[in-house]
Amino acid sequence: MPTTDAYGQNISLPTLTDAPDLPSQLGALAAGVIPRGVMRFASASTRGATLTGAYAPVGGMLTYLQDVKRLDHYDGSAWVAVSTGASAWTTISLASPFTQNGNSNGTFQYRLLNISGEESLQFRGAIGRSSWPTTPASSYVINSTALPSAVRPSTLRTVLIPCSDVSSDRITLKLDVKTDGYLEVFGTGSSVKPPWIGFNGTLVSL
Repeated sequence: MPTTDAYGQNISLPTLTDAPDLPSQLGALAAGVIPRGVMRFASASTRGATLTGAYAPVGGMLTYLQDVKRLDHYDGSAWVAVSTGASAWTTISLASPFTQNGNSNGTFQYRLLNISGEESLQFRGAIGRSSWPTTPASSYVINSTALPSAVRPSTLRTVLIPCSDVSSDRITLKLDVKTDGYLEVFGTGSSVKPPWIGFNGTLVSL
């Protein structure tokens, strides 16, 4: 009669008194071990098509999705991404006359994060502007090309961002991360003409 492993995982193990049946014994061992390891799938849709019926997911399972390079955990009712932050940084194309590396804070970039299952957009770097009109507009769209659809929020996201106090009566501006992929900065005016605007540490939920 088969026994189970000593680690309390209920993995079936053959004994010397079992009738020889190598295929079924190996199958039972695989069925016990594979669901308890990290299973690899090409995508979430492939995983959903595979883990169904008798092989439906159970709480504690881990999978790795190759298309998005993400580790997921099944909590008993849904797949939840394990916190990750390995997404590559991507440079944002700027609208003229804004320039990169404002105040030597680095190139303005974004990356996609997944924090405990929550998709988020993170920014870093800063932009500069050497001159402003006598009376600037109250807001400016700062990217010349919309962010990809994968990193656009489902609703408007508004956050505070820092700016220089040189040539500016204020040290913060408002940033709107819009659903169409454009980034709009608010708060400029005749007495607010900062030579740089920063984005380090800015994070918005998608």
